[in-house]
Amino acid sequence: MAQNHLFSNSELLKYLRQFSLRESETQKALRDQTNKLEESSWAVVPEQAQFLALLAKIINAKMILEVGTFTGVSSLAMALAIEKDCQIITCDMETKYTDIAQRYWAEAKVDDKIELIIGPALNTLESLLDKYLEKFDLIFIDANKKDYVSYYEFGYQLVRKHGLIIFDNVLWDGKVINPNNNEKSTVAIQRLNSKLLHDDRVSISMLPINDGITIAYKN
Repeated sequence: MAQNHLFSNSELLKYLRQFSLRESETQKALRDQTNKLEESSWAVVPEQAQFLALLAKIINAKMILEVGTFTGVSSLAMALAIEKDCQIITCDMETKYTDIAQRYWAEAKVDDKIELIIGPALNTLESLLDKYLEKFDLIFIDANKKDYVSYYEFGYQLVRKHGLIIFDNVLWDGKVINPNNNEKSTVAIQRLNSKLLHDDRVSISMLPINDGITIAYKN
């Protein structure tokens, strides 16, 4: 099972999961399948997937947008949490891993709630503007870090007033604290974090869940 970046105490993490997680058998099977992949660290950890699902339920989300599908761990969790008449649109660059996602969505009988779009995320987000301007209740962003600021600007237009935009990996394995780190993804996340802090269009909270998530509430 994927490790939580911020838990050096494996026994404490084991306790957290033992007394917190409520994964379905399909979720467990998907997690096992994902953990066999070389890129398994790309997936959200189970407690993070459950947190996203809880947020979707708390705000009674009807429309969810996910930027970055991978094997569908987070989209499966949210799809299981929302009502039958709700919809998730999720996008990714390629089908290498989304084929896995689709198999488990079908197994969990939530595939009718999920629309998968394959292609560059920025192109997908731009294409959604005409039909879905301010229509999404929750947007989860976990894709190419170099484009995070652009994802935010598109996301702000697509999310409804009082909706949520959630960013993954905002602590970026601790690299964000180094002002001399010029790696493109690190710089992009630093820019996003600074932009969110000073953007009075949203209220924010950065949380130390796994590699860090920020929840931005559209005022």
